[in-house]
Amino acid sequence: MRNDDMKLGVMLLSLGYHEGAWRHPSVPANGGVDLDYYANLATLAEEAAFHFVFLPDQPSIADKENETIARVGRNDGFEPITLLSALSSRTRDIGLVGTATTTYHQPYHLARMFASLDHLSHGRAAWNIVTSGSKFDAPNFGEMELPDHDMRYVRAREFVDVVKGLWDTWEDDAFVRDKQTGIFADTTKLHLLNHRGTYLSVRGPLNIARPPQGYPVLVQAGASEAGIAFAAETAEVVFTAEPSLENGKRYYATLKEKARALGRAGDEVLIMPGIIPIVGRTKDEAYEKLQKLQSYTHSDVKIGAADRLLGFVTDLRSINLDSLVPETLPQTNIIQSRQKVLLDLAARHKFTWRQLISLASDSRGHLMVVGTPDDIANTMMDTFDQRAADGFNVLPATFPGGLEDFVELVVPELRRRGKFRSRYSGQSLRENLGLKRPPNRNARARIGGRP
Repeated sequence: MRNDDMKLGVMLLSLGYHEGAWRHPSVPANGGVDLDYYANLATLAEEAAFHFVFLPDQPSIADKENETIARVGRNDGFEPITLLSALSSRTRDIGLVGTATTTYHQPYHLARMFASLDHLSHGRAAWNIVTSGSKFDAPNFGEMELPDHDMRYVRAREFVDVVKGLWDTWEDDAFVRDKQTGIFADTTKLHLLNHRGTYLSVRGPLNIARPPQGYPVLVQAGASEAGIAFAAETAEVVFTAEPSLENGKRYYATLKEKARALGRAGDEVLIMPGIIPIVGRTKDEAYEKLQKLQSYTHSDVKIGAADRLLGFVTDLRSINLDSLVPETLPQTNIIQSRQKVLLDLAARHKFTWRQLISLASDSRGHLMVVGTPDDIANTMMDTFDQRAADGFNVLPATFPGGLEDFVELVVPELRRRGKFRSRYSGQSLRENLGLKRPPNRNARARIGGRP
């Protein structure tokens, strides 16, 4: 049974979620590599009692044409775990969600890094589990092509199981650190993993104590058929892009039902779609903000964003932009769910290519609400109350202004309506999200009579 409080996170996508954000006069163009800039954003979110900040990641430059690369503001930013480790000392309560791919990392590395982040932050770490979704990632890791979409999820399942196994190699109280006896670790509470699987071979044990949360919170963002199945098995928080309320309700019901069929309770999986709030004290002011951002976005950037989100399956630079978008396109091996969201939008609204390209630049397929604080709060409450969301991943169009607007104008409205908290109630991210701490599988075996 879920409570009436929305869960709120904020995505710190460098300079802002809109493709034109970096050119806005209020946005520091070098913010992507400025720790103080990120610390100020995290502090702003923490003072508003957000549940977490979330850092996306892309281990490559994901655009194809130099004309696009020259004009986007996304290719100069920190690696997430490094940045979150620094932010752990500049914050106290807010959760720290970092993205890391199972396709090109090794599980021992990631298990160790996220365990370290959980210890550094005293139990505030979360791992956003992704399978690489860019064809430009593969050549950076010695491969010619991105592995097949569904195979990436098969490997991800094994990868996550290995990482959880490594976090369980030491029982919670294994490190006794007894100076009198000279015993630092109780090795009766040490368990080798000795994993031999289809894709991975990992002996263990991990050379750091079990994370304070047991496991850092497990986050996932898949919405394809394979992604939904993976989320139902593994994820505790699910990010999704869904601008349609009816589609969002179906997604919510489907994922919760799949999780229950696997023996998980519905409240063990929190669904948090993205929302881009462009806030004005009047509707006209809000639309003026959007129009200004659109004026900063060059056509090369707009076309590049749409090309990337559709999976590089058509040549948008040679197409008739005033023709209608077809109902189907060749299936991509990249982010299949985002291509589907954009094509569904185009079909529903009978978009031309020009209109779809503009929408992709503005929202990338997420729910975008342009209006007053009341408008945005109404949309959020409606989505929450109709069981299409347990909360939201807020995607401000610009930083710091977009986040400041949301905190100053929308958060008080949500609180007035009794939908969002005013302070932190737990010590860890799990506690603040209402998620249970997972028991150690090896300790359970010991209780059953075998270590």
